[in-house]
Amino acid sequence: MRAPGVLCGFDRLTGRSFEHRRGWVELRLRQLAGVFAIDVAAYAVMSNHVHLVVRVDADRAAGWSDTEVLRRWRCLFRGPLVVERFLSPATQAGMTEAELDVVAGLVATYRARLADLSWFMRVLNESIARAANRVSEGHPLTVDAPKALSYASSNTSSGDAP
Repeated sequence: MRAPGVLCGFDRLTGRSFEHRRGWVELRLRQLAGVFAIDVAAYAVMSNHVHLVVRVDADRAAGWSDTEVLRRWRCLFRGPLVVERFLSPATQAGMTEAELDVVAGLVATYRARLADLSWFMRVLNESIARAANRVSEGHPLTVDAPKALSYASSNTSSGDAP
């Protein structure tokens, strides 16, 4: 069992090194900066927390098309079936007005979240924690950290929780 609060570095209690997680955090920051309307100007990964200097660009998110918002959100979460149908030209044409209204509501929600620092941090922290937990359970995620970090959030939740 490791001491609580050890994100990166050396855990003196257990004698284990968690330095490999620093790379996970850096990689995930780069991934998320490419999805969110948030620019990461600087960061410092400490042993038990992360410092960030960011710029939230809500105007950038406001300029994205509905399709772009949904595409970006799906980089993070699966999302509901109605979004899948909307993104497919073959099925979008047959969508009902009620389905399109649902999509419009989801687009507004996702657009706001993609320009929200709290959501950025939620996705960052959750994906790192899930990857760390999987490694603790014996899964070899350190071999393919990019895939592991993407898997950590995209296949665990629809992202539709309030």
